[in-house]
Amino acid sequence: MSSKYLLRWAVLASAAIGLIAVACSSDDDGDGGDTASMNGETLQTVLDRGELKCGVKNSQPGMGNLDSDGTFSGFDIEICKAIAAAIFGDSSKVEYIPASAGDRFDLLAAEEIDVLIRTTTWTFSRDVDLEATFAHTTFYDGQGMMVKDDSGFMSIADMDGATICVTTGTTTAGNLNDTFEALGIAYTPLAVEDDAGSQANFLADRCDGWTGDRSNLAAQKSSYPADGGGPDALRVLPEVMSKEPLGPATRDDDNQWSEIIDWVVLGMIAAAEDGVTSGNVAAEAANPSSAEIGNLLGNTLNIGELLGLDRDTFMQDVIAQVGNYEEAYDRTIGVLLPSEGTANALWTKGGLIYAPPSEVVTSV
Repeated sequence: MSSKYLLRWAVLASAAIGLIAVACSSDDDGDGGDTASMNGETLQTVLDRGELKCGVKNSQPGMGNLDSDGTFSGFDIEICKAIAAAIFGDSSKVEYIPASAGDRFDLLAAEEIDVLIRTTTWTFSRDVDLEATFAHTTFYDGQGMMVKDDSGFMSIADMDGATICVTTGTTTAGNLNDTFEALGIAYTPLAVEDDAGSQANFLADRCDGWTGDRSNLAAQKSSYPADGGGPDALRVLPEVMSKEPLGPATRDDDNQWSEIIDWVVLGMIAAAEDGVTSGNVAAEAANPSSAEIGNLLGNTLNIGELLGLDRDTFMQDVIAQVGNYEEAYDRTIGVLLPSEGTANALWTKGGLIYAPPSEVVTSV
């Protein structure tokens, strides 16, 4: 058997296989199932509309926040921009749609948003029951507990009988209950709809503790009102109650669209691993310093075509306009929670942030 080249960016070839399968199914005498959406219905809808509809949070500095000047900022916002850059070559073509903890998956299912990037935890029930497809994790988080600095609480074990502010529609209520049950201590949950509700109750001393993702607690601490004592009035306890892998989510009905979202994220990670930045991407595109970089930037491996995009150099726009993973992280959530020494560092720096390799494999 003669040799042939199998081009692959790890499992990226599955995108091409999916497209072939869809093409073949169009000749099938069956009902076709989800053929239309699997063949890129979401991508075409976004292209025809001329902008990406991104479901985001609007109250968490560093991740997703509506700033006083009316603009959105944060790490999740940067991922939205990266997807727009990949599709349109223009990172500004995004409509940010605030999604609450309670309605975010309804917005996704109703196709009112194209992708949900709102500090959303990847769980079994969300993946299966809510028919969501999660991209690779962009931020490894965990649930924590915040208290008043003068409270005397040094650990969760000290909080027997405490009242805890907890947001509805999140994974935090179950994690909170599991933690207190395991410790054998009692507590009273005070349900709130959002961060503003937790803050109001905390300022009024109706809650002894404020629980949520540790990234969110750090953000809320950083912007705690001066009349409540400012950031120094609060303290985050050391315990981590859960695993909270956060990342983009799409609908299950369009494999091609899900692949595009996933590989934009992985492309940003790969760029950080390879040292490709917004500052040197043009030079690397003109003369790639490695085969890996050549593949990433579309010089030697047409990853855009494999994904169904008509732009083989889409990652050049992503990196030039938004930056690689580390650049986007450091200027947003990294200001509050530096990645050094955490799971959110690159794997080369002891973390969990990792992209599959890009390579050309010779097979017999």
